[in-house]
Amino acid sequence: MLQISRSTKHLRCALLMAVLCAVAACSHHAAPAVVAPPETSVRPGINKAYADDPNVDSWRGRFEIESREIWSERAKIVAALGPLDGITLADVGAGTGFLARLFTAKVGTKGRVFAVDILPAFLEHMRTEAAREGLTNMQVLEGGERTCNLAVGSCDVVFSSDTYHHFEYPRSMNASIFAALKPGGTYAVIDFVRIEGTSRKWILDHVRAGEEVVRAEIEAAGFEFVRAERFLQENYLLLFRKPAR
Repeated sequence: MLQISRSTKHLRCALLMAVLCAVAACSHHAAPAVVAPPETSVRPGINKAYADDPNVDSWRGRFEIESREIWSERAKIVAALGPLDGITLADVGAGTGFLARLFTAKVGTKGRVFAVDILPAFLEHMRTEAAREGLTNMQVLEGGERTCNLAVGSCDVVFSSDTYHHFEYPRSMNASIFAALKPGGTYAVIDFVRIEGTSRKWILDHVRAGEEVVRAEIEAAGFEFVRAERFLQENYLLLFRKPAR
């Protein structure tokens, strides 16, 4: 019995030494973890004007007027997204919410619209209007600078109108939108046509990037380009798809 115990003890010691050597070898050869640096703002202060002027009526006077084609062509914009009945759609950067409210009629009682913005005054205004109009299928959510704050896999369509150039952290925001969409879901982006020597000075000064850069950034997030709609004059509409797999 004593001889068996000694053999067992020796075996245990040998196994322990083997494990320790293996751990040491792995530690010696393992590559250090690579941590990506946090994304820096691509346009610091781009949203300052909204924070400095929380008067929603003044913004409605700029957003909801016939001289702004996003307002005058709002019916065409909604129609360009195709059939929406019964789906979940998020309007990221909803502002005063006039497009989000139109979407509620298109998704119907079985669908849902998330109206997302970062400005508290806009959020309060949209909640007030939704309650006044009895829009029970519209939910107002506060977004963040780096995230849309939508649940993972919760949306069939994410829509953004004249908001992409307000994304201070586009890589982070595109990743958040990618996560929020269901596989096969649509990401629709409207923004200003920005062409040196052609676009208005206000656009050149205010808008960070042109269509090619916007498309490249969104595709880098994993989206597939579907098509561009050209019925607007100062804006373009790009449609992307999250891969089904």
